[in-house]
Amino acid sequence: MSFLEIANQYQSFDFEGYFNGVTSQEVASSLAKAGEINRLDVYDLLNLLSPAALAFLEPMAQKARALTLQYFGRTIGLYAPIYISDFCSNHCTYCGFNARTGFKRTTLTLEQIEREAKAIADLGIRHILVLTGEAPAKTPMDYLEDSVSLLTRYFSSVALEMFPMSEEAYTRLRRAGADSLTVYQEVYEQGLYKEVHPKGPKSDYAFRLLTPERGARAGFRALGIGPLFGLGETRSEAFMAGIHARFLEQEFPDVEISLSLPRMNPVEGGIPLANVLDDTGFVQTMLAWRLFMPRVGINISTRESAQFRDRLIYLGATRFSAGSKTDVGGYTVRNTETTDCNTTVQFDITDTRTVDQVSQMIRESGYQPVFKDWEII
Repeated sequence: MSFLEIANQYQSFDFEGYFNGVTSQEVASSLAKAGEINRLDVYDLLNLLSPAALAFLEPMAQKARALTLQYFGRTIGLYAPIYISDFCSNHCTYCGFNARTGFKRTTLTLEQIEREAKAIADLGIRHILVLTGEAPAKTPMDYLEDSVSLLTRYFSSVALEMFPMSEEAYTRLRRAGADSLTVYQEVYEQGLYKEVHPKGPKSDYAFRLLTPERGARAGFRALGIGPLFGLGETRSEAFMAGIHARFLEQEFPDVEISLSLPRMNPVEGGIPLANVLDDTGFVQTMLAWRLFMPRVGINISTRESAQFRDRLIYLGATRFSAGSKTDVGGYTVRNTETTDCNTTVQFDITDTRTVDQVSQMIRESGYQPVFKDWEII
């Protein structure tokens, strides 16, 4: 069974009715069960995401913190993104890179990628996340393989956040040196997915949903998933992402699974937010995920403010991006080759601190920043 079959079963589920019917006693019962691997079932996750669970955030936080310390210790992994191309054929209504947005697009040369890589590596970062838009004609497989191979000279871990590919394509990129794959479903509710992805290859809901499974079969050691909060109804989207992660964890026990909570920020060509995930809802989601899956990684990006990210260290976060640039060539090329690289950002960064500043904050919080915890040999 693939996760598509499971997702289809929930398309007609009455999430609103269930969430509104959860009682305090049911939340307390689910919370009491938390602490062991796979102890909580899907109804427990629903209960912990419900409005009734808002009254239990403090005990949820205490148990979530204890579980995070048990499985991850006092560590926060650090990584940075590198955007190598912003050409895209999709018409996502919420993205600054969508095909209808009018700006000069860029695909970095290998020489430019190396310049960016050196600049990022000089900051101490050893885990890199490589991003592109979806335009295979502008970023063919040979180019992607060469880019990944180049980046392995500077980074111990090279993760991909690109357009969905075949298992065969992922196998080629893994052999080139990539070890991890991140793909956000954006929104799990199929009707809404079609509305916000009206045109382009990304409009294929099923192909995108099954991408992590193809990546696991291709041999990636780690997979990252998550919704884009601000599109679908937040509680049901958090639930679907949670059971998706649980499915991957059980189906591929040797693969490290992580979840992210990206919240939409204003972008060029964007749309008004239909469903806002506020800070309280963000924390509740994060805690519920940790209680549901004690060993899952939880990534927090620079979309979030410095003050908010500082507090999340104690609540279950395991990885932070730091010193991020979300435009192509943002670390070096944009500043030195403005005539050739005058790009736009995919989303606005809120935490603008340097890698050193984020590292200092982590240490002052009683945790250890981890720059390297993996290397292909």
